[in-house]
Amino acid sequence: MTRPYLVRVENEHQPRLRSVVSYVKRGGRMTVGQQRAWEEHWPRLGRTVADLPAGPVDFPAWFGREAPVLLEIGSGMGETTSQLAAAAPELNYLAAEVYDPGLGQLMLRAEKLGVTNLRLMHGDAVVLLTEHVAPGALAGVRLFFPDPWPKKKHHKRRIVQPEFVALVASRLAPGGTFHLATDWEHYAEQMLAVCSAEPALRNRYAGEPGGWAPRPPWRPVTKFEQRADVEGRVSHDLIFERI
Repeated sequence: MTRPYLVRVENEHQPRLRSVVSYVKRGGRMTVGQQRAWEEHWPRLGRTVADLPAGPVDFPAWFGREAPVLLEIGSGMGETTSQLAAAAPELNYLAAEVYDPGLGQLMLRAEKLGVTNLRLMHGDAVVLLTEHVAPGALAGVRLFFPDPWPKKKHHKRRIVQPEFVALVASRLAPGGTFHLATDWEHYAEQMLAVCSAEPALRNRYAGEPGGWAPRPPWRPVTKFEQRADVEGRVSHDLIFERI
């Protein structure tokens, strides 16, 4: 997963959430296979946030059908995302990522699994949500293992901040879910506090110890989760629902 973060910037007119600093843009050269995937599949499967026309994306037209839309923010190299999309053919699964080779690799994985319900968005998910997703349009949003920015002075760069959570909540349909996961204890506590303070959301597992959701058996183990286990860190899941 690419580990995105969020900060608030202002211009002379009004405060806004700006895309250029909402993630860490990693460089990287594509493999031959990833480049082939771009050439063969991107015109049909992918779009670039910066090139989208004004207004909400027409998801039924893009996917070729009416179905609930689920957005995953930060799909990384696509191993988990491709499996999740393949396991939920009833969903229109949208993956937002900034890392070009990662999107190329995701298309390769999707091709291998025969996935047909996946579309890719290259660019900042904050701009996508703000400018190109209508209120109430999403059945779910997933944010798995975002950049923890472990140093205290960098906590303001974490993507899970009140403004971001409010934005996600506004784009969820009633009953839609915001599913988060992290292997950093302090970040998990911040996620819990920020999401619990959003009046449009409720914790589905508020009655469970700590308010944590049980680890869903359907969520594949990511490389970050594997590393956390080796390093002795416990992963936490949170699932909030749009009221």
